[in-house]
Amino acid sequence: MTSPLRDFLEIPYDELEELNLQMKALRLARTPVDILREERCRYLADEKRIKAVTVCFADLEGRLHMLDYDKKFLLKSADNLTFDGSSIRGFSRQAESDLRLAIDWAAFYWLPADVFGPGKVLVFGDVLEPDGTPYSADIRSRLKRYVDDLYRRDGLVCHVATEIEGFLFQGQRAEQRFRETDRFEFITTSGYYHSLPGDALRLFIDAAAEAQRAMGFANEKDHPEVAPSQFEMNYSYTEAPIAADQVLLYKLVCRQVAHKMGMTASFLPKPVTGVNGSGMHTNLSIARGDANLFYDSAGRDGISSFGWSFINRILHHARDLCLILNSSVNAYRRLDPHYEAPNEIKASPVDRGAMIRIPIGNARSARIEVRSIAPDANPYLAIYSLLRTGLEGAEVPTTDPYQPLGILPDNIYDALDHFRASAWIKEIIGGDVAERFAAAKQASADRCPRLLGTIIKRAEIQFHHEVTNQHLWNFF
Repeated sequence: MTSPLRDFLEIPYDELEELNLQMKALRLARTPVDILREERCRYLADEKRIKAVTVCFADLEGRLHMLDYDKKFLLKSADNLTFDGSSIRGFSRQAESDLRLAIDWAAFYWLPADVFGPGKVLVFGDVLEPDGTPYSADIRSRLKRYVDDLYRRDGLVCHVATEIEGFLFQGQRAEQRFRETDRFEFITTSGYYHSLPGDALRLFIDAAAEAQRAMGFANEKDHPEVAPSQFEMNYSYTEAPIAADQVLLYKLVCRQVAHKMGMTASFLPKPVTGVNGSGMHTNLSIARGDANLFYDSAGRDGISSFGWSFINRILHHARDLCLILNSSVNAYRRLDPHYEAPNEIKASPVDRGAMIRIPIGNARSARIEVRSIAPDANPYLAIYSLLRTGLEGAEVPTTDPYQPLGILPDNIYDALDHFRASAWIKEIIGGDVAERFAAAKQASADRCPRLLGTIIKRAEIQFHHEVTNQHLWNFF
């Protein structure tokens, strides 16, 4: 990548991992932002081989947006970055388009040069109003403020680990080309744990996992999943805002690695009928100091009364939350009960059809696993809503969480009705933001057949928020 004319930064993977883990440790230690800003700016100024800084943020639906700033410009103008919010679906209207972008210096990443190109680093940004106040539709900032408030007020730390499944398909841009082909082609038909070391799926998993490890994800295991060409890469739990950032980086890395290999990594919840869909099982626990507040050795299945209250509140608001956790037309194919679908509003230590599973745990690892989340959900909105609901939502004291309270909606229209009617949703994200989110989902739903049927429809792929782009929506 380097040449006599270009000498851009390329860091070996082992050094990348060390740098990114050090940065994550500073973030977990809640290092004051002034110190981090000074250190990162000094580093950028001194490291001549960096040409650009990628600043990214998430929109209301959870899509990742990236802007590359020339390093010298960024160092001079970091306190005055702006962008056109009207170009982002679900953000500001044309008459009030300008928004600010503030660098979140704690969320700083060194990038694998063979995946992202040499000479670049990445940092997340917070979206602000023109007057510098937080932008209401920037859910990432809302999640950060919420967990910071919990820590300052009660010493609570929210831990999250996500298990994100996806499919690997033949050819580049297979999702965009579905309108022409009406099909996705599997890379392999080998099953759970059964791919050969040299097949395309295994090579993809190896390359993507190596890149994630280098970015400080603290990987634990990776493997093919149950369905053909399906994969999952697991990494350790961390605090909620970092975990949500890692969801978007995980998908970005997977898509980029697959593209470079001539394939497509897809996070549609159910891109192929007749096989298992993809989920984003989300493990949650809350600690104070070294104490895991979800654990009680004498509690039912090792869960404390605090943990059971958290579970019951989520179950009570399950229908309110369904659109947030399953935010696309395609997601409701995954809630088909014939394929281990987690669509029952109950908890269980063994039944994988339950919305919440209670994994085997101890004082360190006790947690709950929310299984009814699709991989295309906005991770900031999903995690924020689950934490806020589990800690503050209404609870029915007499409810036995192992007895089902019913079934989650099996189509997006019913989920929209529950979402719009929910006073709880309006309380936690605000009526204006809730309606913006619902309107975006309604627009996608109205362009798709109301009845899903047994065949994947073109429109549910074409108008999926992770597949289509702003240009397409401008025609409507």
